[in-house]
Amino acid sequence: MSMVWPCPLAAGAYASMGRAVQVPRPQCPSCRVPVVFWSGYWRHVRWQQGVERKIFIRRVRCRACGVTHALLPAFTLARRLDAADTAGVVIGQVAGGTCGVRPAAAAAGVPYTTARGWVRRFAARAAGLAVSFSALAAELGGEVVRPLPDPLRSAVAAISAAFTAAAGLPGWAVLGRWRFASAVTGGSLLAANAISPWLVIGGRRFMPPRSP
Repeated sequence: MSMVWPCPLAAGAYASMGRAVQVPRPQCPSCRVPVVFWSGYWRHVRWQQGVERKIFIRRVRCRACGVTHALLPAFTLARRLDAADTAGVVIGQVAGGTCGVRPAAAAAGVPYTTARGWVRRFAARAAGLAVSFSALAAELGGEVVRPLPDPLRSAVAAISAAFTAAAGLPGWAVLGRWRFASAVTGGSLLAANAISPWLVIGGRRFMPPRSP
């Protein structure tokens, strides 16, 4: 299983720290007891203009239930090579009508087919994301997001509103809206389903940001 923590570091800075990167020690999502660090593994991440590096992902284990979790930094997306900000910029440009998928992909330095996949996946889940992030924005004391005719634009607007509200809390503003969205959805923003260990409907809990 994966957990996403609101890492304030840029992808390049995180990669440069290798195994020395400092990560939080959260509670087990099921048992609500502190976990212990349990080795880790290397994975690749690619951000804008095709820059790709290996990063170290720390793993933790719950002594109570024995389940292990990978602690993904918020700039990553689960099971995706590209960073959350890269995918988010492309999605935001297409949703806002700034340009189509092909020029957005070219500007981000990613293959057209990759960018098209992001937009299609986001669009398929846009209605649910719009509702969830609109509710989160309201719960955090933000503006009420009115539904838009276009689900894609509505979802992006709701994410922006929720992030604006969360940015008033300590440590969240530095993340930006797409790393915030990755943290809230447990890295599954572009997955078939999004269930975050840090966001529980009806009783939301955020894993607090920390300084690098």
